[in-house]
Amino acid sequence: MTDAVFPNGGGSDLPLPDLDYFKKGCNPLAQTGRSKLQNQRATLNQQIIKEMRLRAGAENLLRATSNHKIREMATLELSYVNSNLQLLKEELEGLNSSVEVYQNVEEVAAIPLIPLGLKETKEVDFTVPFKDFILEHYGEDGSVYDSEIADFMDLRQACRTPSRNEAGIALLVNYFSQLSFTEARFFTPSKHIGVYFTWYDCFTGVPVCQQNISLEKASILFNIAAIYTQIGTRCDRQSVSGLDNCIDSFQKAAGVLSHLKETFTHTPSYDMSPAMLSVLVKMMIAQAQESVYEKICLPGICNEYFSLLKMAQESAKVSEVYKIVLSSMNQTPIKENIPASWAAMVQVKAEHYKALAHYFMAVALLDRQLTPADDEDKQEKALSQVYDTIPDGLLPVMILKTINHRSRIGKAHLHKAIMCHEEAIRALSLCRNLRRLDIVQEILSVAHKRSLNKYAMYETEDDFVSYMDAPELVSYSEQNAEMVPFHLSKGPLSVFCAKNRLMAPRTVHLVPENGDLGFTLRGGMPAQVNCLDPLCAAANAGLREGDYIVSVEQTDCKWLGVTEVTNMLKAMDETGVIIQVVNVQDPSYMTSKSATYSGAMQKTYSMICLDVNDDSDGKAKTVSKKLSFLSWGVKKRQKATSTISIPSAIASSSHAETRLSAAFSNDSSVL
Repeated sequence: MTDAVFPNGGGSDLPLPDLDYFKKGCNPLAQTGRSKLQNQRATLNQQIIKEMRLRAGAENLLRATSNHKIREMATLELSYVNSNLQLLKEELEGLNSSVEVYQNVEEVAAIPLIPLGLKETKEVDFTVPFKDFILEHYGEDGSVYDSEIADFMDLRQACRTPSRNEAGIALLVNYFSQLSFTEARFFTPSKHIGVYFTWYDCFTGVPVCQQNISLEKASILFNIAAIYTQIGTRCDRQSVSGLDNCIDSFQKAAGVLSHLKETFTHTPSYDMSPAMLSVLVKMMIAQAQESVYEKICLPGICNEYFSLLKMAQESAKVSEVYKIVLSSMNQTPIKENIPASWAAMVQVKAEHYKALAHYFMAVALLDRQLTPADDEDKQEKALSQVYDTIPDGLLPVMILKTINHRSRIGKAHLHKAIMCHEEAIRALSLCRNLRRLDIVQEILSVAHKRSLNKYAMYETEDDFVSYMDAPELVSYSEQNAEMVPFHLSKGPLSVFCAKNRLMAPRTVHLVPENGDLGFTLRGGMPAQVNCLDPLCAAANAGLREGDYIVSVEQTDCKWLGVTEVTNMLKAMDETGVIIQVVNVQDPSYMTSKSATYSGAMQKTYSMICLDVNDDSDGKAKTVSKKLSFLSWGVKKRQKATSTISIPSAIASSSHAETRLSAAFSNDSSVL
C-alpha cells in the first residue's frame, strides 16, 4: 500500500508494464485520488516514526545526564519534536477526514459516508528465515523452495496495493488464508524465526513491530474491512442496485471488524483495540442504516398520512443509531484518537435525521387532516405506534379529531425540527474539515429553510403562550441493518475436501404436504438442511438434519446457493422431486484400528523400512520415512494400500451438524 513498483507511474527511463503484469486485484500504478491519499499517508508514517525516534533519544538523554546545560538542550529538543509530532498527527487526521475523495463522482445530493483508510506496512523478506527454518527443522535444502517463497512474497507485496473492488477483497482473503498455512509450518510459540512485521496505526501513524504473525493476520483483516467501506462509499446511491451494494458492503465491513475484535483480542495497535473496533462496527451499521433510509426515499415520499408516519420512524431510526455511535466516540479512550471530523459528521447526521423525523411528523399532523373518507381506526393505531408517550394525557383519537390539538402538536414537532437543524448546522460550522464540504452545507440549509417555511404557514400570535415540547418518536425501520458474519469458507470445497469423512450419497423423494416440505435451508454452497421436522414426510423418506443437497432431479447443486435450490424445490409438482444428499460424519464417532494381512503372514509393515544391523543382537530397528515440509501437518502415521481400516464404532443416527456458509453469506429460506 505504500511502495509502488514504478514510483509516480513509472520513471522516465522505465517503460510502463502491462496491467496483466500485476496480480489480479492489485494495481500499484493506479493514479487515483484514493491512491494519492494513501501515498501521502505512507509519507506521513515515515515522518512520524522519524520524529518518534528523535523523541526517544531526547528522553533517554534526559534520563542519562545530570548536566544542567545538556538537560536544557534536550528539553528544548523534546519540545520541538513533540510539536512536530502533533502537526504530523493533525495532518494524518486531515487525510482520514478526506471523505469526499472516496465518494461516487456522480452523486449530487447525498451526505458523504465515512470510509476507513488502509493500514500501511513495510516490506518483509521471508527468504533467508524460511530457508534456514526448512533446513533446521525439516532437514531439507531450502533452495528447493525458492519459487514458492518468491510467490508468497509477491502475494504479500500485491496486498500492499489492493484494488477497490471484489478482486482486491479476494486478493487479501487469499493472502489471509495463506498466512494460516504459513503459521502452521514456520511460526511456533516456542521459537521465533527472525521475521518482523511492521504495521502503522491507521489513526495515529504510530508503528507496531512484532514477530507474532497474528499482527499480520489482524492487519490484513482490518484492510479487508477498509476495502469494503471504500467500495460502499463508491457505490451509486442514486439507484436501487447501488444502494443495495452500499448496504451490503457496510454490513460486510461490520462483520469483518467484529470477527477481528472477537478473534484477535490483544492487538498492540490502537486502531484494532476492542474499544476502537466496537465503535467502528457501530459506525458501519449506522451507515448501512442510512443507506436503507435513502433506498426507501429513492422513489419519492408520498404526501400521505401513513407514508409520512413511516418516514418519520425511519428517520428516527437513523438518528438513533448515529446517537449510539456518537456516545461511543465520546468515551475517553476513543475521543483522543478518532478523527474529530468523524465525530462531528456523526453528530451532524444524528441531528439532521432527528430533524427530518419531526418534520415528517409535523406534516402528517398539519397537512393531512382527518376526513370522513379516512379509516379512523387505522390512523389511530398508526399514531399510537409512533408515540411512546403523549403529553397532557391526550389520546390518539383526540389528536386526530381535534384540530387544535393536532395543530398544537404539529407545530411543536416543527419547532423541534428547526432546533435540530440549527444544531446540525452549528456542529458543522465548528469542524474545519467539514466546512469545506459544500454538499453537506447545502443539504442542511435546504432542509432548515423547508422547516422554517412550513412553520411560517401555521404560525400564530399565541404560539408562545401555548408552547409545548414535542413528544419523542418511536424509531422503527422495515429493514434493520445487521452485520454479515465473516467466513473464510467459500464454495463447496469446505465440505467436499479430504479432511471431512463423507457418507455415501442418498436419494430422497420429497413430496410436499400442503405446500410445505417441513424443513428450511441454510448456509451458502451447497445448501444445508436445517430445522427438519422429525414427523414430516421428508424425514420419513430418509432426509436428515445437516444433510447437504448435491442434486435436484439430476441437476448438480454443489455450486448453487440457498436461493437457487429453494426455487428449484418450489417448482416441484404434486408428484414431488427426487434429490440427492450427503452428510459429513462426525470424526468423534469414528476411530480406526488397523490390521494388515499379507498372504500367510499375520502382520506386515507399510511405509516402514526394516534396517537390520549385522553387528547388533539381531533386533530390527525401524526407520520412518521422512516427509517433505510441504506435507507437514498431515498425520505422520501412514498405512500401506493393503491396510484395512476396521471401525470401532459407526454412528448411524448421530451426525455432526457442520455449519457451512459462503463468504459473507447467511441466507435462510423457509420451504
